[in-house]
Amino acid sequence: MSELAAGPRPAPVDGHLPATPRVSIVIPAYNEAEHIVPALDRIFEAVQLAAEVLVVVDSVDDTTVPVIELYQRAEPRLRWLHNTYGRGPANAIRYGIDAARAKVAVVTMADGCDDPQQVDDLVRLVERGVAVAAASRYMPGGAQVGGPLLKGVLSSLAGRSLRTFARIGTRDATNSFKAYSTDFVRQVGIESRAGFEIGIELTAKARRARLPVAEIPTIWLDRQQGVSNFKLAQWIPKYLRWYFFAYGRPITLSALAARESNEKD
Repeated sequence: MSELAAGPRPAPVDGHLPATPRVSIVIPAYNEAEHIVPALDRIFEAVQLAAEVLVVVDSVDDTTVPVIELYQRAEPRLRWLHNTYGRGPANAIRYGIDAARAKVAVVTMADGCDDPQQVDDLVRLVERGVAVAAASRYMPGGAQVGGPLLKGVLSSLAGRSLRTFARIGTRDATNSFKAYSTDFVRQVGIESRAGFEIGIELTAKARRARLPVAEIPTIWLDRQQGVSNFKLAQWIPKYLRWYFFAYGRPITLSALAARESNEKD
C-alpha cells in the first residue's frame, strides 16, 4: 500500500467523504474529458446503493481531471486518483481497487459502453458470497452492439469455451465490467500490468481457487465518440495466458498471492 499513499487523493469539495460505501466504482480514464460526463450522469442516476466513484488517471495533466473537479462540486461521491503504479489501464484498475473503501469494487469504463443499471445487482451477488460477478454479453438477455467484429468473435469464443470446458461460471470472462470482492482481490493479487486482461485474470483465479463466479446479462454498446484504447493484437497473448491458466488444478489463495508477490519482484 506504500505506492498508493504516494499518489494524490483529492477529497470532495465539502472536505469529507460519505459513510463507508457498499460499492467502489473504479473507472480508468485516459483523456476522456469530452465523454466521461454522460457516463457519470448515468452512473449516479442508476446506482441506488451507497457508492464512491473513483476515476483513475495516469497523469495529473490528463484532460479528464478538470472535468472531474468541476463535477465534484455537486457530487461528493466522486473522486479522481492519480495512478502511480505505472501507465495503462491495468495499472489504473489495480490502483483504483487498492484505493477502494468498499468491500465490493465494480470496474466500468469511462466511455459509457457499460450499463450502470447492472451495478446494484452485481454488488448484491458479491455480497451473497461470489468472488466475481460478471456482466455477461453472451448469456440469454445479453448483447454486444457494435465494436470490432474480430474482437467480438474472439471474446465470445473464449467466454463460451471457458464456461463449457473450464466451468468458469460465466460466458463472458473477458468483459471488464465486473464486480469483485475486494478481500478476494487483495488476497490473490493482480498480476496484469498492461491492458484490460484483469477481468479474465481474476475470473480464472477465482476458478482455480474454486470460489464461486456468477453472471447477469448486460447489453454492451460500443462507444459513440472518441477512439477506444483497446489494443487487440498487443493484448491477445496476455488474454491467452489467463485463458489457459483457468484450466489448471485447484490452487490455494496463498499460492495465488505468492504468484503476485513474485510478479512485483
